[in-house]
Amino acid sequence: MSGAEFDAYTVGRTITFTAGGQNFGAETYLKRQRVRWSFSQDECQEGSWYEDGPNICFVYENTEAPQCWQFFETPTGLRAEFTGDSGTVLFESPIDQKLICLGPDVGM
Repeated sequence: MSGAEFDAYTVGRTITFTAGGQNFGAETYLKRQRVRWSFSQDECQEGSWYEDGPNICFVYENTEAPQCWQFFETPTGLRAEFTGDSGTVLFESPIDQKLICLGPDVGM
């Protein structure tokens, strides 16, 4: 997906991702390429994304290096392939859930 396609698909939504059939985390996509991410049962991280060639790269407040993914729209939702060494592949869950933010910044 291009940056424009990714933005059109995600903005205003919270998407839950799974890996290997297990919940991996959820991300809320805000206007102006802003995001809020939480691993399952974890604190939320604020961040942003940008397009870099075929990749969508995310930068979060507590990480130094961008995390880049390639996104593909499938008949069952998004498929995200991490461009780093881990080979992680995530799938959009058909179940919409609210983003749960635990930790010291709850409610922010």
